[in-house]
Amino acid sequence: MAEHQPPAPTPPAPAPAPGHDAEQDERPRDEQDHLVLHSPEQFKALGHPVRHRMVNVLRQRPATLRQIAEALGMSKGTIGYHVRVLREAGLVRLTETRRVRGGTEQYFALVSKSFTLHEDAAVGPEFLINAALGEMLPSGPGQASHTVLRHLWLTDAAARELELRLRAMAEEPHPRDPAHGEPYGLLVSLFRADVPNLPPDDALQDSG
Repeated sequence: MAEHQPPAPTPPAPAPAPGHDAEQDERPRDEQDHLVLHSPEQFKALGHPVRHRMVNVLRQRPATLRQIAEALGMSKGTIGYHVRVLREAGLVRLTETRRVRGGTEQYFALVSKSFTLHEDAAVGPEFLINAALGEMLPSGPGQASHTVLRHLWLTDAAARELELRLRAMAEEPHPRDPAHGEPYGLLVSLFRADVPNLPPDDALQDSG
C-alpha cells in the first residue's frame, strides 16, 4: 500500500508593498478594465461635489494631499478626510510613500482611471447626468461647446447598432495634456424617451 503523504503546506501570499491597498485590487472590473460601481458606499462617496472634483484631479496622475489641496483651494485636513472616504469606498488607494525633507509624503491614486455603473446598481443614468451638470461651466467667447437633445424613432436592432457606435466613440483615446489644453466633458446617452405616439390621423387616411 502506498504511503499517504500529507499535502504540502500552501506558501503564504506575498506581503503587499508598503502603502499598497491590496484589498482594492479585487474590486470587480469589466472587459475594458473599468471599475464597476455597485455599492451604496461608492455612490455616496462620489455623490459629494468635493470628492467628485478630487476624482477628476486624480485622473491626471497620483498626487499628495498637499497637491490635491492646492489644486482645489482647500485645507490639507479637509482633503485628508475626503481621501479617507474615497479609500474606504474602494475608489482611491495609497500608491507610494516618499521621504521628503521633514518627513514623508503619501501619494494617492484612483484604483481605475475609468468607472462604469453596474447594470443592477440602485442609481441610473441620472447619477452621470448630475455629475456632468456639476462640472459644466459656461462657455467663454470662442470656446467649443455643443449640447442638443434629439428624439429618434428606432427599431430594437437600430437602437442596438447605435449603442455600439456610441460605446466605441466613447472608448476612443483622446489627448491628455493638462499643460497644453483645457478640460472638456463629453456626456453620451442613448435612452428610451417618454414621448407618446399620436394615433393615426383619420382625416389623412380618409383622404387617401
